[in-house]
Order: sequence, then C-alpha cells, then structure tokens
Amino acid sequence: MTEILSDSEADERLGADWTRTGAVISREVELASFPQAIEVVDRVAELAEAADHHPDIDIRWRTLTFRLSTHSAGGLTSKDFALASQIDSVLSSM
Repeated sequence: MTEILSDSEADERLGADWTRTGAVISREVELASFPQAIEVVDRVAELAEAADHHPDIDIRWRTLTFRLSTHSAGGLTSKDFALASQIDSVLSSM
C-alpha cells in the first residue's frame, strides 16, 4: 500500500498553483476555449490511465478544476503529487 503523507510533507510538496484542503489537493485553471479545455482533459486522462491514478475533474465551460487524493490509501500520497506535476506540464504546454 502507498504511504500517506503527513500534513507537513504534503505542504512541502504542494506546487504554487495547487491548494490543499485536508486530504485533497486541487487546482483550478481557465483555458482560452471550451475545445482547449477538453483537449487538456483528454491529455490528462491518458496520463491518469497510464498511472492508474485518476483525478476528479470538474468542467465548467472553459474552467477546469482538478482534485487529487489517493482514496484507496485514505489520504494524500506521492502518487497525487506525481500526477499533479504531470497536469502542470500539460497546462504549461497549452
């Protein structure tokens, strides 16, 4: 089983664009258009599937909110921060 990070470990790993509420990290981003937002979702879906770690994604027109937590472990793990970094890379390439 993947080890749950302490609050201080999670806070240390938190990127500038991510916030933490309890056992969830989240990031909201607005894209230029709805099709671009869906392109981001498609790219993140491929990464998530490859990692077997799937974020909650809320789509509101061109605004996306990503939420990550390792539900099977009951908290935040290194898997969440690895996928958050990959999401950041997708967003920076848009």
